[in-house]
Amino acid sequence: MKIIDSIVTQAAGIARIRRDIHAHPELCFEEIRTADLVATKLTEWGIPVHRGLGTTGVVGIVRNGTSQRAVGLRADMDALPMQESNTFAHASQHSGKMHACGHDGHTAMLLAAAQHFAKHRNFDGTVYLIFQPAEEGGGGAREMMNDGLFEQFPMEAVFGMHNWSGGKVGQFAVSPGPVMASANEFTITIRGKGSHAALPHDGIDPVPIACQMVQAFQTIISRNKKPVEPGVISVTMIHAGEASNVVPDRCELQGTVRTFSLELLDMIERRMKQVAEHVCAAHEASCDFEFVRNYPPLINHEREAEFARRVMVSIVGEDNVLRQEPTMGAEDFAFMLLEKPGAYCFIDNGDGTHRDIGHGGGPCVIHNTSYDFNDDLIPLGATYWVRLAEEWLAQDVNGATAPQGAAA
Repeated sequence: MKIIDSIVTQAAGIARIRRDIHAHPELCFEEIRTADLVATKLTEWGIPVHRGLGTTGVVGIVRNGTSQRAVGLRADMDALPMQESNTFAHASQHSGKMHACGHDGHTAMLLAAAQHFAKHRNFDGTVYLIFQPAEEGGGGAREMMNDGLFEQFPMEAVFGMHNWSGGKVGQFAVSPGPVMASANEFTITIRGKGSHAALPHDGIDPVPIACQMVQAFQTIISRNKKPVEPGVISVTMIHAGEASNVVPDRCELQGTVRTFSLELLDMIERRMKQVAEHVCAAHEASCDFEFVRNYPPLINHEREAEFARRVMVSIVGEDNVLRQEPTMGAEDFAFMLLEKPGAYCFIDNGDGTHRDIGHGGGPCVIHNTSYDFNDDLIPLGATYWVRLAEEWLAQDVNGATAPQGAAA
């Protein structure tokens, strides 16, 4: 494994920063303390900073030489609205907020790379360090772009990275094509007619209508889409009624739809609306149908994914660079990949044995109250960021130069 020596030397200090961020989690668009900490560190290291994109976003600008070429590296900063069950020293100090997805670690890995870049600028061009807010449902990537991210900081490509659990530290995964699904929400309000529960013939009961609707939605998955196309419809909430002896006059369904293509998403939304309206009409009821598209599918660009893979191989070897298994989870880095070439990869967080005494009893997987980022990833992730930027800016515009991966 070819880890950059100077990053290893500074890793303990970056790990302390990571644990400080973990202890002070901030939700989407509230990352004021985290953004202050990031901006302060970048400034201490002599890296110019731009703030305010996407409300709390931070962009560090590392330039060297005369080339106008540039590449972007992105890390997210926000936490989740969860109560942490860990009790170790760096556990969350804010009730109901937790870094349960490792964004504290993502921020730390990019800071470690920034610290190295501040002293070792082995490239000709510009590296933009993008510290993004509000990945967890706020669409911070989209908001930074709406505020002019790519106009103010023009870059040829942009890359992202997320920790993943279950394998061993020292492994990466990257693949071209769909990697994470689109995230969409629906709300359906069925409007019936209330009555006494002992006199159901006097009303139009929305509850059995809802039950038929939920079952009918699954035929969209099993009979309307191609069996080889991944797609998920999950009804996750049903709300109706206030008393056991009253037929309610309305029932509300909520849930999510996930796909890897916009074409399939179009079909599912259209069919769900048809099913909802016609099931209601069959029972002399009506409905309001709302479908909100939150995040598009995340689709890695082929050239950039292969480039990232070669960089990884130069660091950890061929056997430790795996093919990404697509997940139905969603990630707002997808917005950036709609505008710029790039790739999003996974870095393995291990099996949880790294956690300090006092961790919760649950597994060390993302979005779990017992999760904690593995600080052993900091030197490896930072090395990847550094080599990726160096090799990207070293290649010609056609990508002719292959990564060298020499250790510093």
